[in-house]
Amino acid sequence: MKTIHQWFAEYGVSHQDPTNKLIHWFAVPVIYFTVFGLLWQIPMPFSLFAEQQITWPLILAMPVLGFYFSLSFAIGVAMTLFTALVVMLIRFYEQHFSLDIWLVSLLLFIVMWVLQFIGHKIEGKKPSFFQDLQFLLIGPAWLMGFILQKLKIHY
Repeated sequence: MKTIHQWFAEYGVSHQDPTNKLIHWFAVPVIYFTVFGLLWQIPMPFSLFAEQQITWPLILAMPVLGFYFSLSFAIGVAMTLFTALVVMLIRFYEQHFSLDIWLVSLLLFIVMWVLQFIGHKIEGKKPSFFQDLQFLLIGPAWLMGFILQKLKIHY
């Protein structure tokens, strides 16, 4: 299994251009949010879960967060906190806006992926996930790694 540093080094190869990096700082967290939003309103098959507000994205987040913790405890904690923020934002949105979260998520998902591909066109390199789909999970962690470095937290 690759270390977090190996993943980040490989991911960084196709993320050198400043414009591409800037696009990723906006697009990657929004895409993470939109995946939750797209799955949020899929009904749970058991009423027990629905009453406890357990949703499909929360269930799917467990193995994803497990993956992050397997790479680095600090990255795992940071991504757990980010995931909690995403859940709070979706719940806030549901309470204050009438437009379905899945529709907003779908529109943002499309726009952010278009921006990502523009960034990689500028970079002149294909997105890393063409090489390995696990890089779809590495993108958010890679950005979180920069934040942890700024906070002087070792990962």
